[in-house]
Amino acid sequence: MFFLQGLLVGLASLAPIGMQNLFIINTALVQPLRRIILTFLIVTFFDISLSLSAFFGMGALIAASPLFKLIILICGSLLILYIAYTIMSSSPTIKTVDTNIPIKQIITTAFIVTWMNPQALIDASLMFGAFRATLPPLAADEFISGIALASPLWFGSLAYTIRLIAKKIKISSFIWINRICGLIILGYGIKLLINGIQLFYAMYLG
Repeated sequence: MFFLQGLLVGLASLAPIGMQNLFIINTALVQPLRRIILTFLIVTFFDISLSLSAFFGMGALIAASPLFKLIILICGSLLILYIAYTIMSSSPTIKTVDTNIPIKQIITTAFIVTWMNPQALIDASLMFGAFRATLPPLAADEFISGIALASPLWFGSLAYTIRLIAKKIKISSFIWINRICGLIILGYGIKLLINGIQLFYAMYLG
C-alpha cells in the first residue's frame, strides 16, 4: 500500500509541465532515439537523487525533533495545497530549448534544472519531508521506492509518447494532466494538514 502511495505521489509531482519535462519533451521532439534515451537516463538519475536526499534528509531531522515534525507537517501541507492550486490554475507552455548539445552539457543542464533550482529543492524537501513525518518506520522504504520508480516510469513514458506523436503534439493536450495531478496533490495536502492538526492537539492540547 505504501509503495503504491509513493508511486502515485511521485507521478503526480512529476507530471505537471516543468523544466525537467520541458527538456525531455524538446529532446524527444527533435533528437534521434539514442540521444533521447541518454537524456532520459540522466534526468532520471538526478531526479531520483534529489528525491532520496529530500526524503531521508528531512526524515532524519524530523525523527530527532517532534516540534520540527509538527512545523514540517503544517508548513509542508500548506505548501502542497499551494502547489496543487498553482498546478490546477496554470496553463502548461513549451518554449524552445536547444537540445542539440554535447553529452557533458546534457549532464550539466539536467543537474542545473534539478539541483540548482531553489524552488524545486524547497518543494521537494518540504513535500517529501512532510510525507516522511506521517509514515510508520517500516513503511519509509516502501514509500520512497514508489517515488523512485515514478521517475523512470514518467520520464520514459513521456519521451516515448512525445516521440510517437511528435508531428501531432499540441500543448493543450497536457492541460488535463495538470488538473488531475493537482487534484491528487490537493488530496494529500489536506491529509497532511489534518495529521499536523492532530499532532498539535496531541502535543499541546491532549
